[in-house]
Amino acid sequence: MDSGDKKKVLLTGASGGIGKDTAIYLAKIGYELVLCYNRNRDRAIVVQEEIKELGGKSTLLCFDIANREQTRQILEEDIERNGIYYGVVLAGGINMDNPFPILKDEQWDRVISTNLDGLYNVLKPIIMPMISNRVRGRIVSISSISGIVGNRGQVNYSASKAGIIGACKALALELAKHKITVNSIAPGIIDTDMIKDLDIDEVKKMIPMRRIGTGKEVASLVAYLLSEDASYITRQVISVNGGMV
Repeated sequence: MDSGDKKKVLLTGASGGIGKDTAIYLAKIGYELVLCYNRNRDRAIVVQEEIKELGGKSTLLCFDIANREQTRQILEEDIERNGIYYGVVLAGGINMDNPFPILKDEQWDRVISTNLDGLYNVLKPIIMPMISNRVRGRIVSISSISGIVGNRGQVNYSASKAGIIGACKALALELAKHKITVNSIAPGIIDTDMIKDLDIDEVKKMIPMRRIGTGKEVASLVAYLLSEDASYITRQVISVNGGMV
């Protein structure tokens, strides 16, 4: 796999979970990171400091991916000042779980607007500059096993993550002629804050490999899909789930 030296990657959801692990992994192999966060500035700064200790380079951008105008303005300003990105990794997202009969309108709206609208809001200001600058770039979205098979109590989350897959498959077709690849990763049960309230022993029984995945195992796949070695891989959904599906 080629080094990411001097290539700049925009990463949403960089302050924690899979986003943080991906940021550290990409920094180690030479990518320059633009770390996007919303509320967790302190955690984003910690990630930036870790990257600095590794000898890497990163900058911080603060915006809410659910806020279309704010996202557009900040990304356009960053592109104008610092140039277009080689890659975009969409790792930002939320879950607000509830059984469907008692799911609140706000829980549906917030999850859809963050996870699915967020993809549109981030990519819309970026795609044309990538094309105009003839960047043979990479787009990697983090979906979920819930977006493939669904999950109890996650109708909103499953809908948003399935939507991400559909959007990326269609976008991959549009961008293929520009040599820009678009792929999705569908993690299973990964060791992040999202599973902190689960009964881990019971969860492991659902996983053929009988263990929880790590953020690094997702991050390494992100790195591969960003690489030159993956230039013929596009429109794919790749699962990282220990054999669950």
